[in-house]
Formats: sequence, C-alpha cells, structure tokens
Amino acid sequence: PTSDDTPEVLNRALSNLSSRWKNWWVRGILTLAMITFFFIIIYLGPMVLMTIVMCVQIKCFHEIITIGYNVYHSYDLPWFRTLSWYFLLCVNYFFYGETVTDYFFTLVQREEPLRILSKYHRFISFALYLTGFCMFVLSLVKKHYRLQFYMFGWTHVTLLIVVTQSHLIIHNLFEGMIWFIVPISCVICNDIMAYMFGFFFGRTPLIKLSPKKTWEGFIGGFFATVLFGLLLSYVMSGYRCFTCPVEFNNDTNSFTVDCEPSELFQLQEYNIPLVLQSVVGWKTVRMYPFQIHSIALSTFASLIGPFGGFFASGFKRAFKIKDFANTIPGHGGIMDRFDCQYLMATFVNVYIASFIRGPNPSKLIQQFLTLRPDQQLHIFNTLRAHLVDKGVL
Repeated sequence: PTSDDTPEVLNRALSNLSSRWKNWWVRGILTLAMITFFFIIIYLGPMVLMTIVMCVQIKCFHEIITIGYNVYHSYDLPWFRTLSWYFLLCVNYFFYGETVTDYFFTLVQREEPLRILSKYHRFISFALYLTGFCMFVLSLVKKHYRLQFYMFGWTHVTLLIVVTQSHLIIHNLFEGMIWFIVPISCVICNDIMAYMFGFFFGRTPLIKLSPKKTWEGFIGGFFATVLFGLLLSYVMSGYRCFTCPVEFNNDTNSFTVDCEPSELFQLQEYNIPLVLQSVVGWKTVRMYPFQIHSIALSTFASLIGPFGGFFASGFKRAFKIKDFANTIPGHGGIMDRFDCQYLMATFVNVYIASFIRGPNPSKLIQQFLTLRPDQQLHIFNTLRAHLVDKGVL
C-alpha cells in the first residue's frame, strides 16, 4: 500500500517529528499494544490461545491468497477463491482432527459421533480433498489453463507454509504453554532489539533483501535475545500453569493444566567451567534444565529465525509490494509479523520430538482401555512374562 495507514490521532501527535522518528514512535506504540494483547490472551488460557492461532492462520492465508489474486490478475478465474477457501477448510479439518484424536483420546472414545469421525477421519479428509480436486479439474477453462495451475500451486504452497506450521504451534502449546510462550517471545524480543540496535548503532548493511537490516542490529539482537530467553524461562519454569501439558480431565469434563513438574522444571545445581569461575566468582549455579534448552531456542530465534523475514522480504520484492497488507499501521499485515514465527514453530516442534518428548504412559493406557477384554488380557500376560524375565516381578 502506498497510502499512509497511520491512525489520525498519532499523525497529529507526531506531526512535528521527522519521518524516521515518527516511524520509530508509531512502531513502538503499536508494538506495546500488541504485547499487551499477547499478555491478555495468555491470561485467558490455552483454549483462547488455540483460537487466536486459528484466526491468525486464516488472516495470513487471506493476505497471501489476495496477493496472488491481484498479482496474476486472476479476476476471471472460475471458482478460484471458493476453491482456495475450500482447500483451507479441508486441510484444517485433517490437522485439527488428528490433534483432537491424539491429545484427547478419552473424550473422543466416550462420544459416539466423535468416535465414528475419529475412526474414519483420514478417509473423510481424503474424500473432502478429492472433491476439491475434481472441482478444480471441472473448472479448467481453455484460455486460462496456465493461470489456473499457477493459482492451484499458489494455494497449496500457501497451505504448506501457513496451515501446516500453525498446526505445529498448537502441538507445541499442548506440550505446555512454556513451549509456546518462550519461543514466540524470543522472536518478538529479537525483532525489537535488532530494530533498536540497528536504529541507534546500525552502520553496516546485513543483506540486500532487507536494506534496513544491519550487522549491528543482528549481533545486538542475538545477545539480548539469549539473555532474555534465560530470564524468561527462569521465571516461567516455576509455575505449573506454564510447564504442564494441556490434558482433558474425565472427572471434571474440562481441560486442565496441572501436573507434577518434570525434571526439566526442577532446579538443579551445575558446575561453572573453570575458565568462567574467576570471572563470575561462583563455582556452581542453580538453574532449571529448561533454561539450557532456552539457549538453543533463543539462538535459533536470533540467527536462523530472521531468515524467515528475509524470505518474506524476497517474496514481497518479487511481486513489487511493500507489505502483505496494511492491517497494523507501521508493521504491515499479520503475515509481516508472523514470517519468523512460523519458522520458529517448526524448529520447536522438531526440537521437542528429537530431544524432549519420550513415550507417554498415559496415552498408552488410554488406548489399552479401548481394546477388547481378550486383547487386554493378552497384553497383560505378555507384559507380566516380560517383567518376570527381567526380574522386576
């Protein structure tokens, strides 16, 4: 957008400032407003967070699809917008159905309609997608073949980038709100600190895709984010509401966040390397093991996360647009704020699967209880024989 989308109130208040400082204040004020909103939705709990992630996903999808619609001048394509939103519905049905079945198995098995939907979930999802595929083929028009296949590919790449990765954010959330809040906060911190270091000290250009990015901002943002990650994870590790996974309680018929904290969130004593002992004056330090993991998360948010922003900058340059939309004055569209978050979400999900998550006894028991009595007895006898052989029984 070429027009000034700054609210009139801010325009009048900042009219005497240069464009550089005006942009600084606009971005600063609206950043504080977004951070305040972030704190509010965290306070409202995981279900509200899940809803917000869904809303953000839909808005990001809308922004990217609209760009494709305008760039390729696909105004005459039959069914294009209808099919794009239909595919979004299909993919969300598949992913959210998988999540509900995986995390809330007891609830699904208790309700007859949900049990049927769960049993045939993948077949229903495939049938829905196949319907959309056939609709696309039937919509092909001779003079628009190439353009229609461009847009078919555009829709599917958008689904891959936006829907798949927002689904991973929800998976991270179910592992414990700390796995959702710390990574997102690290990206936000890095974005703010890199901007501030670049604004005041930036002299050396970092990458041609983003001329305003500087090495001073990149390096300053890295150290500030690692320190911020350590402090934030220390504070949050002491609260069960942040560290416990989201589970469904059969007794209360509600979602709960309460558990005995795992070893990740129990204070441990660590020896400080000899090289650093003379500098800090301590031999040992007490910290949560999660803080060590937070160093990996904040390092990724600082060094690799910005490449999501560079990718988005390259995308916008390719299609000669300034922002994905003008939803947030001074910041662009929702996708402009979440370009690094999606990359971060994928890393966190892979990190948890590779280094954190182990076998879950509660899920095994839930599935065990849904088997027929003869199957349960067979597993019981097999397990007992195994434990006798091991000398446990």
